[in-house]
Amino acid sequence: MARVKVAVLISGRGSNLKALIDAAAAADYPAEIALVISNRADAGGLDYARDAGIRHVVINHRGFADRDSFDSALEAAIVDAGADLICLAGFMRLLGSAFSLRWQDRILNIHPSLLPAFRGLDTHERVLAAGVRFTGCTVHFVRPEMDDGPIIIQGVVPVLPDEDPERLAARVLAVEHRIFPLALAWAASGRLSVRDGRVIVAGGTAPEEMPINPAA
Repeated sequence: MARVKVAVLISGRGSNLKALIDAAAAADYPAEIALVISNRADAGGLDYARDAGIRHVVINHRGFADRDSFDSALEAAIVDAGADLICLAGFMRLLGSAFSLRWQDRILNIHPSLLPAFRGLDTHERVLAAGVRFTGCTVHFVRPEMDDGPIIIQGVVPVLPDEDPERLAARVLAVEHRIFPLALAWAASGRLSVRDGRVIVAGGTAPEEMPINPAA
């Protein structure tokens, strides 16, 4: 059975891209990373694509007059690669409404909070300032609004006493690396559907599929 081709969009170090690449290396993984796009030429994640022999390209948003022109260039590269799914793995640009709607329920994003809480940037600092006891990460289908859309899977991470943003970010990131490949596998296997704004996982979720959250 042919694997589903995926385009991964990045802006930075690409640790979630690396997690997806590692997962896709398994012969039974249902998705293939066909293209990596960065809007920054200095994004560290490009090295992961290069090392894995994955086609990669830089499309600098600064070279376009407006968001629609940038989105059109992204889409042209994605379509040329034959990708059917898109993963946003630390992609620090908002996609336009038209793009998001054309690819509705085919774009997965990962965000380092338990959405809908703490949308946007400086997430871990705001989590600590709010004094919440638990945080985590979310993979969701993208909608035009920032960090909005039906939730596919979440991983919960306790906020420890005397926590600082760097330690918390590292522990959340470890869970991101587990749930993003799982969510992509579900999507590529055709197990996901959206009903009344909620994601349904066909066949349910077996306990062994779900991430076990670290206590430290």
